[in-house]
Amino acid sequence: MGGNGGSGTNAEKRPNELLTSWFVRSGWSKGELARQVNRRARQLGANHISTDTSRVRRWLDGENPREPIPRILSDLFSERFGCVVAVEDLGLRAAHRTPSVSGVDLPWTGPGAVALISEFSRSDLMLARRGFLGTSLGLAAGPSLIEPMQRWLVPGPPAPPREDSAAAASRGRGRLSRPELELLEATTVMFRQWDASCGGGLRRKAVVGQLHEVTDLLQEPQPAATARRLFKVAAELAELAGWMSYDVGLQPTAQKYFVLALHAAKEAGDRPLGSYVLSSMSRQMIHLGRPEDALELVHLAQYGSRDCASPRTQAMLYAMEARAYANMGQPGRCKRAVRMAEDTFADAEDWDEPDPDWIRFFSAAELHGENSHSYRDLAYVAGRSPAYAGLAEPVMREAVDLFAKDGEHQRSYALNLIGLATVHLLQREPEEGVVRARQALEVARKVRSERVNTRIRKTVDTAVRDFGDLADVVDLTEQLATHLPETAEAV
Repeated sequence: MGGNGGSGTNAEKRPNELLTSWFVRSGWSKGELARQVNRRARQLGANHISTDTSRVRRWLDGENPREPIPRILSDLFSERFGCVVAVEDLGLRAAHRTPSVSGVDLPWTGPGAVALISEFSRSDLMLARRGFLGTSLGLAAGPSLIEPMQRWLVPGPPAPPREDSAAAASRGRGRLSRPELELLEATTVMFRQWDASCGGGLRRKAVVGQLHEVTDLLQEPQPAATARRLFKVAAELAELAGWMSYDVGLQPTAQKYFVLALHAAKEAGDRPLGSYVLSSMSRQMIHLGRPEDALELVHLAQYGSRDCASPRTQAMLYAMEARAYANMGQPGRCKRAVRMAEDTFADAEDWDEPDPDWIRFFSAAELHGENSHSYRDLAYVAGRSPAYAGLAEPVMREAVDLFAKDGEHQRSYALNLIGLATVHLLQREPEEGVVRARQALEVARKVRSERVNTRIRKTVDTAVRDFGDLADVVDLTEQLATHLPETAEAV
């Protein structure tokens, strides 16, 4: 029975009205939900899960499935409806969560951050192979997310004195050479380049493994300057592990890594890096239909780095602020944030200091892509407004043209091609939309990103709904079924 994700006996089983309500509104058939559960289970490595229509019927009738099924259902319905749908919202029992590996309200201390990153990365590496990755986690949102993150700005207790280099050397451990540190930093840059070109599905485990190794180094005696650099590496790797988890659909796992990355950035004393981590958390909240939370996180990032972030970083934060306002249906504030992003980005060319590698992705192409998606999101919020779609189209086209010349950021290229396809569909130009969707499909075949795959599927679904009788749309549907891989690479 465990192979089907079933529960034990249900002596007083009653129909699960909450799960039934979400299921009916989703528009899925029992067979489609079963297929999606199986697909997500395979992504998690839970190959023992084999769900069918009769099993889905039993869940609706009141059977409570064993983990990881409840968390998988929570993720699937959250993505379907664009909001956080907790296990409890589905009328299912939540898994017991131990405080050490769950939640986001964690102690802001250096040793505590190291221990938590070490524990979580080790669990990720071990449990991913057995199919239970993320099943003890839940997504935090609202005050339970924002209030703990605000403590990023609160001065922490004084750190205990660290050994100087001579003392560490005399103990025979803990003294990393400058070339070793530089190699760790260069490896982080390489991982980030892999993610940009290949998506999160191919190298996630490697990043998590490297992060775990860095925490081992942080648990050894290190000079203070070395420890700060190691915390910075840990923050960048944890953010990247979170980003890759987000990219392949592991939302609770992604959020946990982002939170741990913010803790490490605080220990490194690197506020611009902390603001970048918060922007990634903000992006995830927009994806999950929580624009108010996204805005709070961006404002926290802006305030915390107001006197130290480079123009490029500030421009990125303004662009994310615009995305949040767009999804909140506030066009005036959205347009003002777009202008601020453009004006601040123009100052980046005159900035004297080199930008850190983690913000290098925010090019003119990325700026245009974010701003055009803000206009596109305004169009959706305003009831598929052709006026806002018209604002989005030239800016999105410029982003696509720039990304076409950029061989490194292939996932961004695919996402902006999909965005342009959605804009053409909003403008009731299905032939143009199909052309861009086909181009996105070609790029997606080279990028292991469930986020890209999901957006293509949703865009094709929209084309079928609105223009299903067109031959081009029928052909695109057939191409999708033939060429798009059903699952991302095992993570």
